[in-house]
Amino acid sequence: MAHQPQIKVPATYIRGGTSKGVFFRLQDLPQSCQIPGAARDQLFMRVIGSPDPYSAHIDGMGGATSSTSKCVILSKSSQPDHDVDYLYGQVSIDKAFVDWSGNCGNLSTAAGAFAIHAGLVDPARIPENGVCVVRIWQANIQKTIIAHVPVSNGQVQETGDFELDGVTFPAAEIVLEFIDPSDDGEGSMFPTGNLVDDLDVPGVGTFKATMISAGIPTVFVNAEDIGYQGTELREAINGDPAQLARFEQIRVAGALRMGLIKTAEEATTRQHTPKIAFVSPPKSYQASSGREVSAGDVDLLVRALSMGKLHHAMMGTCAVAIGTAAAIPGTLVNLAAGGGEREAVRFGHPSGTLRVGAQAQLVDGEWTVTKAIMSRSARILMEGWVRVPGDSF
Repeated sequence: MAHQPQIKVPATYIRGGTSKGVFFRLQDLPQSCQIPGAARDQLFMRVIGSPDPYSAHIDGMGGATSSTSKCVILSKSSQPDHDVDYLYGQVSIDKAFVDWSGNCGNLSTAAGAFAIHAGLVDPARIPENGVCVVRIWQANIQKTIIAHVPVSNGQVQETGDFELDGVTFPAAEIVLEFIDPSDDGEGSMFPTGNLVDDLDVPGVGTFKATMISAGIPTVFVNAEDIGYQGTELREAINGDPAQLARFEQIRVAGALRMGLIKTAEEATTRQHTPKIAFVSPPKSYQASSGREVSAGDVDLLVRALSMGKLHHAMMGTCAVAIGTAAAIPGTLVNLAAGGGEREAVRFGHPSGTLRVGAQAQLVDGEWTVTKAIMSRSARILMEGWVRVPGDSF
């Protein structure tokens, strides 16, 4: 029986923040995959190695975690005053779908660097030495991200001494600005109109919750209300199927309350959003690296789940939600951090700590956020071509 041979697709494998993804230029994709649709989804699933009933991604580029099952497309921007359009696909590990409903904040860092590497930024805007300001249009959520990418001898400077908890080796610092990150495409920043709601989860209970759309739609609950300390590492959560199922029920209830889905069944094809996170006042704990994090080092603790599992560090978009909610007095995130007005917080996550800033203000009775800022890093791991069977898309 004849089988189609593999084809080669130009691609670059990049770490951005605490995530990794396969990056493509739109023009390099097969013709049928240059437009949204089934062919593109099937190509990305085959590249990553999904769906995989073994949850191992042995036959693909994925790493069988939400942080490593990602594909990105970049192209010259269709928007005025932007350099590139950045489109992000979260590939499900064990199911046959790609979730396009949100952004990846970590890979936003790599999007800025890759835009320069891939020749998508006007050379006249790239300094010989200094910082290149890359203006990114995040196509999934229709928002602007500005990446401040260090440049040395006309090339992206990838090596450096900036340390990011959750990443083993230091690299060059890239500062990200998320402009007007509240998700006004889904309604107001607080879709329910409240800073805190009583969220009824059928068969589970009723919990205080802050539901916010900033960076990425996120449902925050108090750790103690669901039986946790806020110091938990991945093993304490991901090895407990019953608890993971409970988190998913809370997430689905939040998605319904936020108007992101109309029926609970829709949540199975919208796993990337909203996120579910739990917060706690500062406590000392040992991070996954073995490093001791003192209660005095942080303003609060946050643990967040992505694609049904506790994240090993913190999603960049969820960090934006944390920073924004922390800046607004009265949210659960703000209260966990001690309340009051603040423009930045340092929070503890499973791999260590992260500082994020946000500028929020009350305008005509509605909370708005002008931008959120954080630092990450990015590094190319491999470049060339990915190969997939010719009949896989």
